[in-house]
Amino acid sequence: MPTEIFLWTRAATWAAALFALFVFVPNRHPRAGVWDDPSLTHDLGAVTDVWARWDSVWFLRIAEHGYDSATGAASAFYPLYPGVVAVVGRALFGHYVLAGILVSLAAALGAFLLLHRVAEERLGADGARRAVLYLALFPFALFLQAVYSESLYLLLTLAAFVVAERGRFLAAGAIAGLALLTRPTAAALLPALALLAWRERERWRALASLALAPLLFTAYPLYLWQAEGDPWAFLRAQRLWSRHLSPAGPFGGIWDGLRAGWAGVEQLASGSHTHVYWTAAQDADPIRVATLNLEALAFLVLFAILAMLAWRRFGAPYGLFALLSLAIPLSVPSERWPLLSLPRFGLTIFPLFLALASLGDRPRAHTAIVAVSSLLLGVSVAQWALWQWVA
Repeated sequence: MPTEIFLWTRAATWAAALFALFVFVPNRHPRAGVWDDPSLTHDLGAVTDVWARWDSVWFLRIAEHGYDSATGAASAFYPLYPGVVAVVGRALFGHYVLAGILVSLAAALGAFLLLHRVAEERLGADGARRAVLYLALFPFALFLQAVYSESLYLLLTLAAFVVAERGRFLAAGAIAGLALLTRPTAAALLPALALLAWRERERWRALASLALAPLLFTAYPLYLWQAEGDPWAFLRAQRLWSRHLSPAGPFGGIWDGLRAGWAGVEQLASGSHTHVYWTAAQDADPIRVATLNLEALAFLVLFAILAMLAWRRFGAPYGLFALLSLAIPLSVPSERWPLLSLPRFGLTIFPLFLALASLGDRPRAHTAIVAVSSLLLGVSVAQWALWQWVA
């Protein structure tokens, strides 16, 4: 069943992206040529190239030419995903976009299967189907087949939980280490896995096994130290997106997000395209800025509610992982867009979909979730295909 959901939702999303690309091409973002790099993102024509947008350029450049050709901000893109794409791309005779799509799709299929297994143990067969369906139709599920690291990271976080709950903490530590080499938010895994380890009879041995995760991650700063002379380059690279460490931790991001949201309300209420209420974001239509900030704030509220529900329904490890996965990006908000990319980050927090599946056990709730998610996914796919910013 998860395989069937995977096949038809990925096919439908792919068809929708191509339809939007061909039908609405006059609405393609006028600055797309500035952000694109055809030498990297043009592979087998539109059927594949439509999945190489935005950060895909960074991943493809690293995969094809290494970090040496993409110094500076490139270190913000952790090495596991582009490394796998590099291997597959060379096996495919230099078709790196195709390689990135295949890696993402394979990881997404694995994530669907693992999520179904985890959900079935807690919610039964119907609940497991709902969890997988809600993930597949999430408004930003398009990233599961794009040249992005979301699918691989989601697979690794699920796998870490699955093996840890079976008492295999050395394997859990190794998988968590791979997750740390994929996305910085993987740091949220360690406290959650530590809670599971603490419940074991040989708790100290289990906890010690998890130390393998940060040990594996040290390979990345050591490489940056040798290559660029700065082992912390992956942290400093966040300045490109105007991110900064908030002294208030996640509350700093929440406060900035609330301010941006209130400015968005004022902007939409005024209807003005000239008077700007949120001045931090320049060179953009203020109505669109208001809409994006309010969208991100709405998703933050939704994610926070689902994270707390996951804690209560499925236990502290699941709830802690979800909350910390939100707290990490909230602790480094962007000055221009306080909740930058937060809706996309929610795609990889699997306990949120377990919580959502528990809410969808009533037919009306299920229908509403599927309808709203599908509608928003369609909008996101069209925006993505036209080089409009998505999440």
